[in-house]
Amino acid sequence: MMDILLSAKSLNLPDWWICAGFVRSKIWDTLHNFSERTPLPDIDVIYFEPENSNEFEEKKLEEMLRILIPDTPWSVKNEARMHINNNIHPYTSSVDAISKFPETATALGVRLDEKDNVILIAPYGISDLVHLEVKPTPFFTEDKQRLHIYEDRITKKNWKSTWNKLKVFHTDTSD
Repeated sequence: MMDILLSAKSLNLPDWWICAGFVRSKIWDTLHNFSERTPLPDIDVIYFEPENSNEFEEKKLEEMLRILIPDTPWSVKNEARMHINNNIHPYTSSVDAISKFPETATALGVRLDEKDNVILIAPYGISDLVHLEVKPTPFFTEDKQRLHIYEDRITKKNWKSTWNKLKVFHTDTSD
């Protein structure tokens, strides 16, 4: 994990974080006493740079990371443009974007400071994460359409098939 963090840090991106499953899955693996890390579909590197929100730039950054650590499923996104994909108001920072992730246990990120200390951001704390609880973030509970997205994501991800101790909280999405 440190190699991945150091590689991301080497890009010198503004307001960068590695988020979501990179952190969540490691903790869930540990709490399930797995001897090996669960494979990740991607390593989510986010940053915030409104002055250059060209998707092509993100692809160049992914290629730079693949050169540093090949065979790693890098996904780099500039959160200054991702509000368009999500059809919501613009984010003000990467942390603002993380706060609008679907699940509290996924709404977190890590990065390295100038001395390579690990910094954790968790807008909703880590209680749900370490208690193996999957709940929607407040951003998702305030809108029925977003609750549908949360429920669809829970079904698609099927995390309980990997981490059977999880307690998944479902929402009432009936109209």
